[in-house]
Amino acid sequence: MDPAIGSLLLGEVLPRVVTIAVAIAGGVAFANLLVAFGAIEYIAALSKPLTGPANLPDEVGSAILTTAASTTAGYGMLAEYRDSGLLDDRATLVAVTINTFFGFVQHIFTFYAPVLIPILGFKVGVLYVGTRAGVSLAITVTGVVAGAFLLSKRNVDPDAMKQTAIENGGRSDEADTRTTKAKMLDAGRGGLEKTWEILPRLAFVYTLVVVLTTYYDIEALTGGAADPLAALTGLPSAAVPVIVVFAFDTTSGAVTIAPLIDDGIFTARTAVVTMLIGGIVSFTVSTFKRSIPFQYGIWGAEFGTKVIIVNTTLKVFWIAVAVTGLLLL
Repeated sequence: MDPAIGSLLLGEVLPRVVTIAVAIAGGVAFANLLVAFGAIEYIAALSKPLTGPANLPDEVGSAILTTAASTTAGYGMLAEYRDSGLLDDRATLVAVTINTFFGFVQHIFTFYAPVLIPILGFKVGVLYVGTRAGVSLAITVTGVVAGAFLLSKRNVDPDAMKQTAIENGGRSDEADTRTTKAKMLDAGRGGLEKTWEILPRLAFVYTLVVVLTTYYDIEALTGGAADPLAALTGLPSAAVPVIVVFAFDTTSGAVTIAPLIDDGIFTARTAVVTMLIGGIVSFTVSTFKRSIPFQYGIWGAEFGTKVIIVNTTLKVFWIAVAVTGLLLL
């Protein structure tokens, strides 16, 4: 006999939502502290040695470093380097590609570690984040290799950086004058605000998923739509609704698949493959919702379109490689 809705909400939904909410609040607060005290920049310092093999000037290393703390600031610096003539379009595209892994580093501290891993659980969460990190690193290495073969002195103009305005413009690394107490209070406030932002959606989606998986047959809900995917990849039929949700919202997708992992419908490997495929599908949605407004705002429509095409192509290619590798294991 199926449990009553009330007992289902109190016994299964509420404990998980509260646990995830506490983890998110604490994780985001800790991430804010890392940024406030500058710890994240030590990780980003690994970027500078990449510019030499890619035939890029040292200034690009500072933009890559900044990206780990603020994607917008890092892109803003590269835009100024391009506008000043330090980088031509080809060199800028290479620099943007190399930026990929360091932009991902920021999201490890601000989203993946404090939000996604608590939702998915340690094993699946770390495997997924590690795979996404590998994809981002592969894109960055692709940029370095491209720079080594496609760039030369004709693509950069070091004299352009003699202007003080270009040297300092767009930077976000000014000294943080807040006291330690203020930094800690702001970090805690940020954790609570992020949790409050996520919590309603988290509770709604998880409740919906638990109710559906308790009272309905997942395979019956997906019907024949699951057959081609299952035949092609060997994934469970339940992968279809997960991919659909994941395509529109990463957090909701993780919340959707988490109880299915607990129930044994997905293994760690098939869960990660499903989320990666959902990520590929989501590029279509995220391009219109986020990439076009952001990239057009930074670069303008013409060059922004080039950046979007390069970014999307490389992401889809390397995620497809990761999916193939996981399916062959």
